[in-house]
Amino acid sequence: MATNGVRALEALSDPTRRAIFEALPQAPRAVGELAELTGVTSSAVSQHLRVLREARLVMVRPAGNRRLYSLDPRGLGDARDYLDQFWPSALAAYSAALRTARTDGSV
Repeated sequence: MATNGVRALEALSDPTRRAIFEALPQAPRAVGELAELTGVTSSAVSQHLRVLREARLVMVRPAGNRRLYSLDPRGLGDARDYLDQFWPSALAAYSAALRTARTDGSV
C-alpha cells in the first residue's frame, strides 16, 4: 500500500497537475482561473484537482457560489517525510564519493 507521500509524488508526476499545483501558492484560485492558466478545460481541471485533493496536496473552501482551491500543507509534509527517509543514505553515498575522489586525486 502506497503511503500518502508516494501518492503526493505520483500526483505531481503529471505535468498538468503540477502546473495546477504550481499556480496555487500565489493565491487561492477557482477552477475557471486554473483552466485559463493551464489551457485545459474546466472539466479536466476538476478531475486533476480531485487527484490532488486525494493526495492532500490541495484543499477547497466555498466562497459564495465558487469553490477556491489552495495548497494543503499536509500533503507537502507527507512528501517531505517520504523523501527525508532517503537523506541519510544519499549523504553517506555523497561523502563516500568525495573520499574516493580525494583518494584518486580528482578533487
